[in-house]
Amino acid sequence: MASKGWFNLETAGSGIPETQFFEGDSAFSFLGLTRTQRLYGFIGSYAVGLLLSILGTIFLFIGALTTFALLYALGTVVSLVGTGFLIGFFKQIKMMFKPIRVIATIVFLVSIGLIFVGAFVLDSGVLCIIFVIIEYLAFLWYTLSYIPYARSAVLKVFGMSG
Repeated sequence: MASKGWFNLETAGSGIPETQFFEGDSAFSFLGLTRTQRLYGFIGSYAVGLLLSILGTIFLFIGALTTFALLYALGTVVSLVGTGFLIGFFKQIKMMFKPIRVIATIVFLVSIGLIFVGAFVLDSGVLCIIFVIIEYLAFLWYTLSYIPYARSAVLKVFGMSG
């Protein structure tokens, strides 16, 4: 008997609704990947991206700014590419630039560029760390835009009106 559960999306059948994350317009739908394979592709891409970013961060702390910038940026891009497995690249780009997310998206993307400036042009590890922190905060704010009332809750926690 086939097990049913979260990781076995195919046998769960109609028990798992098609959501925005498993629509048929995935960038990888032309490969004929199942929902489970697309989910594994996303998780794998995210894990590889995270690993590259962590390796890059290690190089930052040993002073190899060029290697840091390259690995860290590559890790960020690989993690973002993983969303193509779920919702497709074009849909992701459209969602990133919706009015509710556009500022966080721009700050996120600019901070990645500033990491390169900090590493290659200014040769400053301290500035690289500052730009990484800005990138994380922008990505967090971007991510919270997908969760109803999450931004308001965070603002309330920090005593700001939302």
